[in-house]
Amino acid sequence: MKKVFFIISVIAILAGCSESVGEFNRNSDSKSLSPQRENVDPNSSIDGIDFEFVAIPYGCFAMGSCPSEYDRHRDEDKHRVMIDDFYLGKYEVTQAQWQLVMGNNPSHFKGENLPVDNVSWEDVQIFIGKLNELTGKTYRLPTEAEWEYACRAGTQTPFYTGENLTTEQANYNGQHPYKNYLRSKCLNKSVQVGSYSPNPWGLYDMMGNVWEWCSDWYGKYDTSIQVQLNPTGVEQGTKKVFRGGSWISRARYCRSANRFYGAPDYKYFNLGFRLAMSKATYIPTIK
Repeated sequence: MKKVFFIISVIAILAGCSESVGEFNRNSDSKSLSPQRENVDPNSSIDGIDFEFVAIPYGCFAMGSCPSEYDRHRDEDKHRVMIDDFYLGKYEVTQAQWQLVMGNNPSHFKGENLPVDNVSWEDVQIFIGKLNELTGKTYRLPTEAEWEYACRAGTQTPFYTGENLTTEQANYNGQHPYKNYLRSKCLNKSVQVGSYSPNPWGLYDMMGNVWEWCSDWYGKYDTSIQVQLNPTGVEQGTKKVFRGGSWISRARYCRSANRFYGAPDYKYFNLGFRLAMSKATYIPTIK
């Protein structure tokens, strides 16, 4: 037990969690600290259409934004989170991928390599179920914490690009820049996935292009726990979280900590998703 405590403390310090973390408080959705690793390749290819993933390393980070961050929302309270390693889609799910699995294309903007849009959280669950049947994999949506952790990729600035976001770095509404930066172009449409440089962990379009559904119900962060392990949000609610901003969003909505939400059946022409997959089978914590 002392060895586990020491390893966790060192990881937390190296990852930017100040102080030693002490013993984790866990909620009913938490996982064991001793996962059994699976040797599963997350990537799939069906009829020449590839589903590519990036391995996200485990670590601890400060989720949310500090009170001084420009245009910070009241629901972005900063708190410490530890995330186990997992896989996240290298790109947003495309229309070609959706068409392959679902046999239709609900998107407003048409193009095989454009991100699928106009899909609800409920639609996405059907897609994931069918894709898992086709591939034998266990794809899912990322949790909100996983999404922000992967988006930040070790950064603590408003954007993973730093203190500002330009229209050369992401597809958003440049007519509404961050703070007092200069105005720029607005394309008024989504673009092909991977059109901009990736974040430091090799993920494309985590800011802008289309909003991305997460698995969590929307609710207030629990900041009473010293360090949360793999949080999955509140147990129930009426709205699901989506993250990242879109082609029509103001720059402030593309911040790493920004949160938005909609009913599970809500859909719009700037709302899509990317896939995730766990890297381990967890032994349930005995209470």
